[in-house]
Amino acid sequence: MSNKPDEQDGVPTTGHSWDGIEEFDNPMPRWWLWCFYATIVWGIGYSIAYPAWPMINKATAGILGFSTRGDLVEDLQAAEAAHADLNAALASIDLTEVANNAELDQFAVSKGAAVYRTWCSQCHGSGAAGAVGFPNLLDDAWLWGGDIEAIQTTVMHGIRNEEDPDARYSEMPRFGADDLLESEQIDQVVNYVMSLSGDPVDAEAAAAGEEVYMDNCAACHAEDGTGDREQGAPNLTDAVWLYGGDYDAVMESVENARFGVMPPWQGRLTQAEINAVSVYVHQLGGGE
Repeated sequence: MSNKPDEQDGVPTTGHSWDGIEEFDNPMPRWWLWCFYATIVWGIGYSIAYPAWPMINKATAGILGFSTRGDLVEDLQAAEAAHADLNAALASIDLTEVANNAELDQFAVSKGAAVYRTWCSQCHGSGAAGAVGFPNLLDDAWLWGGDIEAIQTTVMHGIRNEEDPDARYSEMPRFGADDLLESEQIDQVVNYVMSLSGDPVDAEAAAAGEEVYMDNCAACHAEDGTGDREQGAPNLTDAVWLYGGDYDAVMESVENARFGVMPPWQGRLTQAEINAVSVYVHQLGGGE
């Protein structure tokens, strides 16, 4: 730039002026232009050879047929092929025997961890500690049993799901919503249930609630409140609550019942994947 361009060198100005400063209209360096033209040619060639232009549902495929998804599928298939023998053994073995085979046990835990993170962590949490309405898989409280075969059955068939006739199924009556008990009786039985694992809100109501419990709840939860795994009836004495153990949460459970579901994974996962995630969950610490 210059305040007064030298008109004798034959280079015109752009015609722009900023505070009296004018700009020469020098041509771009030739090497820069050739690089610029090369990038244009390269860009056109790339868009022809590889996926590039976005369409309504997908991008143009490119004449080379390259696909990152395709590469991933090939890598996964190669990995499956490399572990074909272990997958076959895992799919057919009695799960109680997996712990006796160190190589297969290690493979099952590693594979099961990947299956868990992909399909189970959304509900049970990345660390398997669960949340309100989603069971903690790290403790020893199991509705239908925590041995490895019971876990496998739950994973395969799910819970309260009409898609699978072999799904785990239990249903608690809606004592309030269906007018099976009066509000006073519900208050009494809630206090009694809370007294089984701690202090009730109202000790006098809890004493009256024992009779209500024996008449309406003991058939599933047992007379001592320890539950029944055959029916999926939870233990009410261990202070482990799936939906919360405070007065309001227990009241909601008695009045309106709960109906949590778990999808059946049979048909969605391979048998090897089902067995692997069963082994993984079992070894987390809460398996029996």
